[in-house]
Amino acid sequence: MALFMSSTRTIPASTDVPRHIAIIMDGNGRWAKQRLLPRIAGHQRGVETVREMVKACRQIGVEYLTLFAFSSENWRRPADEVSFLMQLFLKMLEREVGKLNDNNVRLKIIGDLARFDEQLRQYITEAEQLTSANDGLTLTIAANYGGRWDIMQAVEKLWQAQPQTQGNLNDEALEPFLSMNYAPEPDLFIRTGGEQRISNFLLWQLAYTELYFTDTLWPAFDRSALDVAIQSYQKRERRFGRTSEQLTENK
Repeated sequence: MALFMSSTRTIPASTDVPRHIAIIMDGNGRWAKQRLLPRIAGHQRGVETVREMVKACRQIGVEYLTLFAFSSENWRRPADEVSFLMQLFLKMLEREVGKLNDNNVRLKIIGDLARFDEQLRQYITEAEQLTSANDGLTLTIAANYGGRWDIMQAVEKLWQAQPQTQGNLNDEALEPFLSMNYAPEPDLFIRTGGEQRISNFLLWQLAYTELYFTDTLWPAFDRSALDVAIQSYQKRERRFGRTSEQLTENK
């Protein structure tokens, strides 16, 4: 499995279609409230949007799609909503993994899985194993994930594996221990729902990612909304520390 280097040390190739898209799927509850429905109805509809985004990304040639499903801070939500989200996650794995496998999609789950019950952890393991050989789109679900947790767990694993690095820590040594060492850094970050923050998501990996915020609520985010986000990305000048003149000279 290839490991990818940080964009602070290397300059990744820029393409019209983002190689890696990361999304915070925000607005499920508000979508439901606008329709006088319970919040769980918004989460259910949000799963449909996930299916649509996976299909769209496969069609346009995106290689990696990473979705923030449940943050380490989401445990602060009402207990009944957290319980429903856990059950919804389990049902999604039961129903969707076979379809993902049939469509050559590799599934990865990142985050601190220790807090999930044994049944859910077992399904996660089986789903990842089933799809591990697929070489089409890599779909990553971040569950009980936090960017700060990711960095700290990487440091701990590094020091366990290489005690001599204590006191001599650098990003090159740390990168193989980060949760997403198998993927290039996101080219495009999308947050739906109107908020304009990254909320502890992929803090290390978003260093040079193009950020796109939309008021569209996640259950209403469709293929046309994705196309608008990508069109915005295509207008960006990705310099990675260089000047505009250098980009022109290298064309």
